[in-house]
Amino acid sequence: MGVSQQKITTFLMFTGQAEEAMNLYTSVFDQSEIVSIKRYGQNEAGAEGSVMQARFSIHGQEFMCIDSSVKHAFTFTPSISLYVNCETEEEIERVFAQLSQDGQVYMALGTYPFSKKFGWVGDKFGVSWQLNLLGNDKE
Repeated sequence: MGVSQQKITTFLMFTGQAEEAMNLYTSVFDQSEIVSIKRYGQNEAGAEGSVMQARFSIHGQEFMCIDSSVKHAFTFTPSISLYVNCETEEEIERVFAQLSQDGQVYMALGTYPFSKKFGWVGDKFGVSWQLNLLGNDKE
C-alpha cells in the first residue's frame, strides 16, 4: 500500500502568485506546510521558475495550485469559498485579519443568525474564505 491520497483535492490556479499564496496560507494556519513544488524550467510552457504544480496542506487537508501558463480573463469568485472552522476566538480573529489584509471583506467578523462569530473575506489573490468559530453555531 502506498501513501493514501484524498479523492477530491481543491485546485487553485493563479497567474504568477501561486508560491506567494501558498506561503501566506501556510503561515496563517497552524499545522500547515508546502508539500512539494515543481517549477517551469527554461523554454517550457510557463515562465521560468514559476509554479508548474505544487501541493500544500492545511490541517491535513491537501490543496494543489499552479501558475497558469495560459493567459486568461477569469479569476476566483466568491461563489465558491473555503469554509474554515476555527477553534478559538484568537484563531478566528487572527486568520480573519491576515486573510482580509489587502483583500475584501464580504461579511465583517461578527454575530449572525446562523453563528455567534463568523466572517467572510476574499484574500488579496481573490480566494474566498468563510470563517466560523467552532461550537458557536446557533441552533
